[in-house]
Amino acid sequence: MSKAFTLSGAILGGCIAFSATTVAAQELRGWNIHVEDYPVSIAMESFVAEVAERTNGEITGKVFHNGVLGSQPDAIEQIRLGVIDFGEFSLGPMGTSVPETNVVSLPFIFSSIPKMYELMDGEVGDAIGAGMIKRGIVPLGWYDAGARSFYNSVRPINTPADVDGLKIRVMSNDLFVSMVESMDGNATPMAFAEVYQSIQTGVVDGAENNPPSYESTSHYEVARYYSLTEHLIIPECLCMSKVAWDKLTSEQQEIVMSAGRASADLQRELWQAREAASMETVKAGGTVVNTIADKTPFQEAMAPVYEKFLSANPDLADLVNMIRDAS
Repeated sequence: MSKAFTLSGAILGGCIAFSATTVAAQELRGWNIHVEDYPVSIAMESFVAEVAERTNGEITGKVFHNGVLGSQPDAIEQIRLGVIDFGEFSLGPMGTSVPETNVVSLPFIFSSIPKMYELMDGEVGDAIGAGMIKRGIVPLGWYDAGARSFYNSVRPINTPADVDGLKIRVMSNDLFVSMVESMDGNATPMAFAEVYQSIQTGVVDGAENNPPSYESTSHYEVARYYSLTEHLIIPECLCMSKVAWDKLTSEQQEIVMSAGRASADLQRELWQAREAASMETVKAGGTVVNTIADKTPFQEAMAPVYEKFLSANPDLADLVNMIRDAS
């Protein structure tokens, strides 16, 4: 990353004592939900290649793309248990396992993508990463997932009232359910792989996601209205199972962490280009794209979401305020 990933020192210092002095050659199994030409996928393959090269083949890896190793919630649990060695996850569905990650899932918590980079590469990332480590997940680098916006097959969304009555797929997280319900929409948690058919058959009216995900899954074919609410800026994480991490020597841990940071640099660069290209593709395909002139009504509608979250998680209030004050 362009800025120091300051959590790495804490991870290394805290985990080296548990590392094996030597390890046999091993192949790590990696989970990825995206298609092979996606920025995340390319960056993960770069990570694997760098680790293999710098460890002289002692550590190799294979990335299983397209979610073939299971759904994201299942894969997060498998990472914690050491069944899967590494993966790339949205911090959204990680909230059920790591409460600290829920903070970045609060609507409009980050003011911009550059501000998200700054905060995740600093104290905010350190605090979230510490919570992840306690629960068996070691963060190696923070990836960019852009800003998420609503899309549906019924109408453009310009105000919170336009969400009223729409059936919207959300990730499996109570925060996202509350976000949609605060605008009188019907939130429907479901696996990402089920969204296209569910929109096509009317099980849901739409979903919310970033431009590359909207485009690469062809969701724009069945949900023509894309409204740039940009309500969520949720970073993603290249992570390693602490079970696998603790089997590495201190030298190998340093290599893996460095490769993770480098892959995040690459992913961020690729993401910016892919996002622009995706927007061109969906517009050319007939998508009706509308920007939101004034997001204030949406932000005000989220007040109950914040109130409920802080009431249930008073220990995370300082972290929430840290981000909001900096944004």
